[in-house]
Amino acid sequence: MSIADPQRLPDPSFWSGKRVYLTGHTGFKGAWLALWLQSLGCRITGYALAPPTRPSLFELAQVSSGMVHELGDIRDPIQLDESLQRARPEIVLHLAAQSLVRKSYREPVTTYSTNVMGTVHLLDAVRRCESVRAVVIVTSDKCYENREWLWGYREGDAMGGHDPYSNSKGCAELVTSAMRRSYFQIPGAAAVASARAGNVIGGGDWAEDRLVPDAMRAFASGHPLIVRAPHAIRPWQHVFEPLRGYLLLAEALWQRADGIADGWNFGPEDVDCRPVCDVVNLACIHWPGVQVVYDPPSQAPHEAHFLKLDCTKARELLPWRPRWRLDTAVEQTVKWYRAQASGTVMRDFSLAQLARYATGEAP
Repeated sequence: MSIADPQRLPDPSFWSGKRVYLTGHTGFKGAWLALWLQSLGCRITGYALAPPTRPSLFELAQVSSGMVHELGDIRDPIQLDESLQRARPEIVLHLAAQSLVRKSYREPVTTYSTNVMGTVHLLDAVRRCESVRAVVIVTSDKCYENREWLWGYREGDAMGGHDPYSNSKGCAELVTSAMRRSYFQIPGAAAVASARAGNVIGGGDWAEDRLVPDAMRAFASGHPLIVRAPHAIRPWQHVFEPLRGYLLLAEALWQRADGIADGWNFGPEDVDCRPVCDVVNLACIHWPGVQVVYDPPSQAPHEAHFLKLDCTKARELLPWRPRWRLDTAVEQTVKWYRAQASGTVMRDFSLAQLARYATGEAP
């Protein structure tokens, strides 16, 4: 595909043989990114805690078989620094995080120490590692001060966040900006950017208090799905979409183009910013015979009702835009879980699903 194609893919000739350091590779998004990097021929070192759930995509897809797998905590600056120096990476992709809103209410210290100080530790280690040329820090669309606007947030809008998770991601963005201006603007320094993505869905996510994992658990067990916020609008996209954005962003950072070392939004088309009940209805089409109960709680921690990203910059400058619409994203997600429930070899299935996305074949 040409550089002008807004649905272009990562360049295999660029990635083949690259030394890549990936934090958070045992998590949902990190495991999928590790599989993608493996398919591109990268030499990967992963640094993360043990998988946060059981089952997990990391274990089912045997992600560790194609990379150097290190167990480590980004809250430990000495261990992280030693690991990075051993790996001598050329590209760093930072996905390690405490990523759950409700858990952040229960464990605010863990959330801030992981998402804020973990980012500080990673960038501090990077500035002492001369091999690193490009860094992508992954945060969240929830980093913005959410005013429930009908229009999308742009990269220059104010950071904020009502809950500890969202606020910690806003803090991580401020940390990235300050560290970039303080240490990464001298000749020869790594180029550092941040990436903000909306709600992602896809096979292999078993996190707590997330719509799709909750639905898949309920459907597989024959229990009714309890939906707590049917009318909340979210920017839904398949996990492959922002991951492709992160890889394209890393390629652009490597080339040192002006304006690339900055913050970037990766979100769905406006028509795919839809209420929770729409996603549930689509999932039911592909897993018939299930039960759904809409039962909003009388008291619950605050969660944003509406948040949308303006992704004009990514679509015009990288260029990047989603390849799969929401109906396809939900269909492919449900297919993954049904395959897993039937005993399919999930490494093969996962790589095949990723290949179909990457080649543009019909799902």
